[in-house]
Amino acid sequence: MKASSVTRIFACLLLQLFCLLNGQAAEEARPNIVIMMLDDLGYSDFGCYGSEIRTPHIDALAAGGLRFRNFHNTAKCHSSRVALLTGLYSDQAGDAKMDRAITVAEAMKPLGYRSLMVGKWHLSKSPTERGFDRYFGHLSGATNFFKGDHTFRLDGEKWSDFGPDFYTTDANIKFAKGFVADSLEKHQDKPFLLYIAHNAPHYPLHVRKEDFERYRGIYEKGWDQIRAGRYQKQLASELIPKTWKLSARPQMVPEWSALDEDQQKLEVRRMMAFAGMVDRVDQTTGDLIQFLKDKGVYENTIIMICSDNGACPFDRTKNGEKDPWDPESYWCYDTGWSHVGNTPFRLHKQNQHGGGINTPLIVHWPAGLKATAGSVVEERGHLVDLLPTCLELAGAEMPSDSRVKLPQALAGRSLVPIIEGKGRSDEGREYFFRFSDNRALIVDDWKLVTHRASRWELYQIREDGTELNDLAAQQAQRVQQMSKRWRQLAEDPGKLGQQQIRPVKDKAPPILKKDGTPLKKSK
Repeated sequence: MKASSVTRIFACLLLQLFCLLNGQAAEEARPNIVIMMLDDLGYSDFGCYGSEIRTPHIDALAAGGLRFRNFHNTAKCHSSRVALLTGLYSDQAGDAKMDRAITVAEAMKPLGYRSLMVGKWHLSKSPTERGFDRYFGHLSGATNFFKGDHTFRLDGEKWSDFGPDFYTTDANIKFAKGFVADSLEKHQDKPFLLYIAHNAPHYPLHVRKEDFERYRGIYEKGWDQIRAGRYQKQLASELIPKTWKLSARPQMVPEWSALDEDQQKLEVRRMMAFAGMVDRVDQTTGDLIQFLKDKGVYENTIIMICSDNGACPFDRTKNGEKDPWDPESYWCYDTGWSHVGNTPFRLHKQNQHGGGINTPLIVHWPAGLKATAGSVVEERGHLVDLLPTCLELAGAEMPSDSRVKLPQALAGRSLVPIIEGKGRSDEGREYFFRFSDNRALIVDDWKLVTHRASRWELYQIREDGTELNDLAAQQAQRVQQMSKRWRQLAEDPGKLGQQQIRPVKDKAPPILKKDGTPLKKSK
């Protein structure tokens, strides 16, 4: 054999070895992914989003990562979960059945990921029937935090090992760590996707006593001062621009000073319980972070934290005379505090105004973040963006490649360009919102919205992000164009029937009672 031939063969072998090693390196470089969704957490309920609630571990993730100013959910528990899991709006995906979609777990499996989940499902079937390799949690929409319920499952089997120290938030992280440890041990060649769907701080407001006690002396000043303080903190941290004015206290919520002493004491205790639940989520998040560090995977794990809807105004309290660490208690709070959680926005869970659809989103990834750590992201986004983000992180071409067969085009767009510091242009992108007869459409800086099918309202939300200056009368043509487009999107690809998209009526929005329900029919 000639020397030149030997040289060529040796060079080819070296090239093949380089490609093999480079391919392995690329495989190893793919990040682990943790998505954490809280339940009924308002926009301002983390410290880094304005709150007085102690969330140092989550705040540290924001300081070392990104805070999104304009990130959206669907304003409702189950539809937000559909959006997160499928990259589609809930109506597109087939709602809770998700029968016109694949889940993020089903999408990531052919890309070599292990898919793990803990917490609340609140959809049809169960996680292990929709692509997740491991699952612990409850299939129900809400549960007793101390006693659980009959829907708890472990890897598809019924689970009822509720001991005397059981608490759902703690159990979620305990099982999450176990699943990750098992994956790292038995599937070392595969990165993991971990979806943590906390039920906290959804009612019932069940709190460990020690967490409740941490908030003595905090809420006696009342909701007016607490909300003003959160707003000032949001401005000071440049989370929101100064043009966003603080929305007014809801009409049916009294001034704090108008409450008598017993009413104030009750309201203080309700908010202490809520704060303690959020505090516990942060404590367990810190525990998970330390675990990831101990396992040597923290640096290349991207963590994304969000909420399924705005704070909830519905008061369904039962057994309120019992302490909130008693499993037989069933506390809620109402609009008195939910309007604090949704600072600086209007309205609440189920509404498509800012208080319903605006969620914090924190993204942290030490090995992959190229945008300025600690910065506020102005680009708009939505829960439908999380699945395409996962696909791109996994190396799949967007919106799909031959390894991932999607039944329809994704509504979401990857956040990776933002994470990489390149920014993302969404000019002309349409964000569609609907729950019941609450509707909205966002295109660029314009938002069309209606509350309970009352007359359309129109806002220029770059400058007026809290929706205080309705421009519908001055912009009648824009209202007509955007309302027509909302209907088109609702019909196709939303596949909604005529009853669900009946025209709005030229009537004033309803006045709500303090528990979030209509006071009377509007005229």
